[in-house]
Amino acid sequence: MLQAIGLTSAPRRDQPPAVDDLTFEARPGSVTALLGAQGAGKTTALRLMLGLEQGRGVAYFRGRPLHRIAHPAREVGVLLGDMPGHPGRTAKGQLRMLCDAAGVPASRADELLDVVGLGPLRDERLGNLSLGMDRRLGIAAALLGDPHTLLLDAPSADLSPRETSWLHGLLRAHAAQGGTVLYTTADPKEAARAADHVVTIDAGRLVADQDAASFSGTRLRPRVAIRTPHAARLADALSKEARAGRRSVEVVADGGTRLTVYGSSCPEIGETAFRHGVLVHQLADEIGDSGPVPAARQGGDDPRDDEQRTTARLPVQTGAGGAAPLPPVLDARPTRGPLRPFRYELRRMFGVRTSPLIAAAVLLVSLAVALPLAHAGTTPPAGLLAAWPALLPLPPAAMGAGLIGALAYGDEYRHPALAGARGTVPRRLGLLLAKLAVTGAVAVLLALVAAALDGAALRLLYGADALPGPGSWPALGAGWAGLALGCAWAGLLGAGVFRVTAAGVTSVIAVPVLVVPLVKKVPTGPSAHPLAGLPEPVRQLVRLGRPHETDSWLIGMLRLVTRPEATALGLSLTVLFCAFVFTGLRRRARW
Repeated sequence: MLQAIGLTSAPRRDQPPAVDDLTFEARPGSVTALLGAQGAGKTTALRLMLGLEQGRGVAYFRGRPLHRIAHPAREVGVLLGDMPGHPGRTAKGQLRMLCDAAGVPASRADELLDVVGLGPLRDERLGNLSLGMDRRLGIAAALLGDPHTLLLDAPSADLSPRETSWLHGLLRAHAAQGGTVLYTTADPKEAARAADHVVTIDAGRLVADQDAASFSGTRLRPRVAIRTPHAARLADALSKEARAGRRSVEVVADGGTRLTVYGSSCPEIGETAFRHGVLVHQLADEIGDSGPVPAARQGGDDPRDDEQRTTARLPVQTGAGGAAPLPPVLDARPTRGPLRPFRYELRRMFGVRTSPLIAAAVLLVSLAVALPLAHAGTTPPAGLLAAWPALLPLPPAAMGAGLIGALAYGDEYRHPALAGARGTVPRRLGLLLAKLAVTGAVAVLLALVAAALDGAALRLLYGADALPGPGSWPALGAGWAGLALGCAWAGLLGAGVFRVTAAGVTSVIAVPVLVVPLVKKVPTGPSAHPLAGLPEPVRQLVRLGRPHETDSWLIGMLRLVTRPEATALGLSLTVLFCAFVFTGLRRRARW
């Protein structure tokens, strides 16, 4: 059972709260519709239940608040708005990535695609899906963890009648298996047709809490729609005959040629039009919405109202195939092992072409810069391998690594893959570590491949003299790898703090442009031999065999670490990590 108790959103700019002291229940085994006009507070109510909106109140999912549930995806399936995701990702790739986030087997994605009718389109990219297909994919994402409760925000908006019928059948099939379904809608007729229970809200407050039969009897009124070129004459005739017969008939003019009549029937109106010689183009029975019913009228206390309102529940449509199928039940509980977030991040990074294209562009630009530099002969060999002229703040490999790192969180906010469950990118410790590890490994590999490619091209065109000596390769390799690693992490943390890719790229560029000049202005003391501070046994062990080469290698490494660029990069990473922790890293990390 889903219980919402005292939900109240935080007021903004001296305006009343969008949701004010809202309390209701959604029972298992039934479909509950949260009904309200646009702006009534339906979406805000769902976000309050999920803890995505600031406010008061609590929502219990089978007796537990969401933050106390170990595996939220196994308890609550959520669809807020359209299906999020990178338009270049395939439907299968999107669901498999979310399977890793939910801790369920990847095979679950193929099962859900078949259930929602997207099996033939599993390799179609999200940017090519229609609105109906996109909504089906969103339903599949909500069902990935085999949840007990479904929270869906306007799932049938802008869908065709056939797709709406399929959706209602799927929701009813989930409820028939003992699940709880709560979805929002602005259409009273849809609520009466598809739901077992209807909760009506207006201006954020509870208006009515009824079963579907009571809702139909108190909210929906039968009416007759008329089209005639003599609407005024017919309206006058209907009103006069109603007064003469002491009948309660309401005639509403909906336009120049349209009338809507409450409290009468097609035969009565047709006879009146015939007696007065009025030409009628259309005469049809309809079900109309009488608007939110005040609390005093919820039960239909006035018998005259009961005569004018229908109490029959509209039939549920499940499509030509009957009840919609559901995926098989998950037997194994999701694991909390360390590979889940790593697999998620690998699928996120390599599920689209962005990162491979960035890597290819970096290698081409690095070659295009290194070869002219070697021909000019003004750049030292170490700068040639990194393709780093003095006029550039960073070499191409470091800039590419920073961009890949910035996209690690930037794409999450632009195309939020995890928004289906949390509404925003979760600041989980396991997810952060996975992103740091994956982007760091890609950055180091990119830097080393770029240096190796540049070195091979330089050796082929200009000979071995254009390259640095073999003894300096370990220190140079460590320097390039460290620079690329630091840039990748700076971009990642910058995008995570400010929630946009551009902020991550700015954080990368700010290190050589702003932080390094500041570090160089800090006075430093006299330098000493790098090995002088080590204990004598350690120094003797280090110098065994080849003392001069070992000492030279360590001296090079220590000089590299103590350079202003390394100090500035380390300082920037420390500040960005502290800012990331301060702005949202949750104390209770789930993975």
